[in-house]
Amino acid sequence: MKSLFTSSKKYVIIESPSKKLVYGTKRAARGDIMVKKEMIAMLLAGGQGSRLGVLTEKVAKPAVAFGGKYRIIDFPLSNCVNSDIDTVGILTQYQPLVLNEYIGNGQPWGLNSSHGGVQVLPPYAKSKNSEWYKGTANAIYQNIGFIQRYNPDNVLILSGDHIYKMDYAAMLRFHESMESDCTIAVRDVPLKEASRFGIMNTREDGSIYEFEEKPKVPKSTNASMGIYIFKWSVLKEFLEADEADPTSENDFGKNIIPALLNSGHRLFAYQFDGYWKDVGTIESLWEANMDLLGKHPAFDIYGPEGHKIYARNTTKPASYIAKSAELHESFVADGCEIYGMIDHSVISTGCTVGKGAEVVDSVIMPDVVIENGVSIRNAIIAEGCVIRAGAKIGGDVENGERRISVIGKEKVITEGAVIEPGAII
Repeated sequence: MKSLFTSSKKYVIIESPSKKLVYGTKRAARGDIMVKKEMIAMLLAGGQGSRLGVLTEKVAKPAVAFGGKYRIIDFPLSNCVNSDIDTVGILTQYQPLVLNEYIGNGQPWGLNSSHGGVQVLPPYAKSKNSEWYKGTANAIYQNIGFIQRYNPDNVLILSGDHIYKMDYAAMLRFHESMESDCTIAVRDVPLKEASRFGIMNTREDGSIYEFEEKPKVPKSTNASMGIYIFKWSVLKEFLEADEADPTSENDFGKNIIPALLNSGHRLFAYQFDGYWKDVGTIESLWEANMDLLGKHPAFDIYGPEGHKIYARNTTKPASYIAKSAELHESFVADGCEIYGMIDHSVISTGCTVGKGAEVVDSVIMPDVVIENGVSIRNAIIAEGCVIRAGAKIGGDVENGERRISVIGKEKVITEGAVIEPGAII
């Protein structure tokens, strides 16, 4: 702890990697505490998630179940906690009810601080006009007041639809060491895939000289991860200018980043080498779940130490695995009853798999009932579904093509029904 004296009053500054609490002796007596943070996070969680189809008909994309006992939003929230970031604004818009209930007061992630914590930030009515978030930049612009409450040096912008573990504190150290106005996390991708991403072209020192949105002929393979650290003073200025431009699409990639480059600000790419998956499509969500399985999983959800993934989980009893059951390279969460065969699949909390049933290369979300004799292959079954006896969903890979069948939330598949590979119900 250190003290700072001014001509009129004394302040005590308590510093940590994520915050500085500034107590004025006169004001503190009234309970009026000034808070200054080194960095706060703003998590964009309002997208419709239309590419996930029936899985996001009733829930926001970040609230979609993942990995047996998590939801997608658990990953960026846990990354914040593990990086000692204690203030997170979550910007919601589309189908927010389940997500809002899930987040609650942030206690499961330790984000219930009286001087920060987590706060859900939906669009709200204003004195002059009321509008939905028009784009990623506009969403942050509409919440300038929230950010100003903490007077941060830096603002971390995150997306709510990525699966990964990352130390944002290390990225912040790089950002500050480079005296960067904006630092963008990038990962190296194969050249043949680079045209699917926003590409950051850099100099030898990592400084960014050009940004290309999904270029047909990429100059580099530094793909943006949609994770940004901005100096707040710089970001605020550009958000206000962007909002005043009627031709802007109010988007970070299309408008804010190019504007910063054109104005000569310092932008740097931060290389990330760990596992990262955008789970915005049916195929990528299925793949990310499969990446958890096997003796040497592509993504180790439980390690290393210091990178725990937190979630709001209700207490459930241990799963019952009957003598008739067979399990091969699969994950079965708590509260399940398994009587059938599970092969290379993720079975979420509270599920039942009946006798003679076979679940292969599939993702079964929470509280699904799979009755006797059911066959499920290469499928995603959403929460609360009932699959009646003898039904067949999906099929094996044919001619090298895998087609994922999807059953939407709380659907009932009738006895003996046949759902073709790739079908969406």
